[in-house]
Amino acid sequence: MRAARLIKMVLLLQSRPTMTASELARELEVSERTVTRDAQALSEAGVPVYAERGRAGGYRLVGGYRTRLTGLGRGEAEALFLSGVPGALREMGLEDIASAARLKVSAALLPSLRDAPRTAAQRFHLDAPAWFREPAAPVLLPLIADAVWDDRCVSARYRRGESEVVRELEPYGLVLKAGVWYLCARVGGTGAGTKAEAGAETKAGAGVGTKAGTGAGAFRTYRIDRFVGADVMKDRFSRDEGFDLPGFWGAQAERFARSILRSEVILRLSETGVRNLPYAVDPVAARDALAGGAEPDACGWVTVTLRVESEEVAHTQLTALGPEAEVLSPAALRERFAAEAVRLTALYGRGEGTYGSQAGSSGSGEESFGSREGASASPEEPFGSPEEPFGSREGVHGSLESVHGSLEG
Repeated sequence: MRAARLIKMVLLLQSRPTMTASELARELEVSERTVTRDAQALSEAGVPVYAERGRAGGYRLVGGYRTRLTGLGRGEAEALFLSGVPGALREMGLEDIASAARLKVSAALLPSLRDAPRTAAQRFHLDAPAWFREPAAPVLLPLIADAVWDDRCVSARYRRGESEVVRELEPYGLVLKAGVWYLCARVGGTGAGTKAEAGAETKAGAGVGTKAGTGAGAFRTYRIDRFVGADVMKDRFSRDEGFDLPGFWGAQAERFARSILRSEVILRLSETGVRNLPYAVDPVAARDALAGGAEPDACGWVTVTLRVESEEVAHTQLTALGPEAEVLSPAALRERFAAEAVRLTALYGRGEGTYGSQAGSSGSGEESFGSREGASASPEEPFGSPEEPFGSREGVHGSLESVHGSLEG
């Protein structure tokens, strides 16, 4: 236990110039007194840990002491962290660098571990694109990726509706979501400032820009396949060290999901309906609806208010719940479901008809993931699930940029 903690302490000090006792204690989940004892133990073992006293003091490794893999370059080391996503590496133009990094790591492994890359590849595969889409990497992705790695400003032209807009961007990070590449960037104009000034624009840890709108310093989200041109500039920008890419993306994704829910539907749900609701509608909307639902009635049904994009979308989504949901309002949507229930009763009430004779084949379990019919089935169906990925329903409510990434308003 202590040996693992000492190793982690060395790695932490390698990754940062100086760390205070309180910072180390928090990272290692021990007391500051234990940190002091561990630092002394490392020093006695030959690791050059130096303690500086005073207000700006802390612990650091003397002389840039490091443990490293011989011959592993910076670019290869960075690409190595993405080795589990070969498709993404290929699309960003990093496949050769990652291949070289893997070879060097394999050469450094013990003979008993040389088969690790092969056994890992046999046990895990990432297929990022969404179903029923042909994955196509944006032409400008490698160029944008280089700018992200090098912290270089980009002059980009992108489509916004029927027009093109030009902006200088500070590219902070790339996100691959359901086969679609996004760029999280700050609108140019702050790169010449100090890091302290840049940090004031972002809540440390939260990763969400405090500057709203489209002016200089605002963090925005762009779909890279809508870039029609980009030039990497010579100028480097000062990166805001408080920017948290996963946190920023998560907040933007949830904001997007909530912003498109402009209508409300009141419905009753059976126990099965409650379980299946998150698989039939937007997960965020389902979570909010169930959290604010009433107590179950005498029949065990729960009345909830569900936020939806529109009545048309609600009809498509709630159809997946079948008889496990009853729409109470709006009246037009309830009447639509009632009319369809009459039609279904007439259709299935005539017995083995034209469609009934096909029930055995179309309902068999032999349908594999190529069928879309499972979308309205149970939540256990892994393929054709009604869960909508971020930005996948652009035909209904428009693009991601139209809501939280409109860029220029």
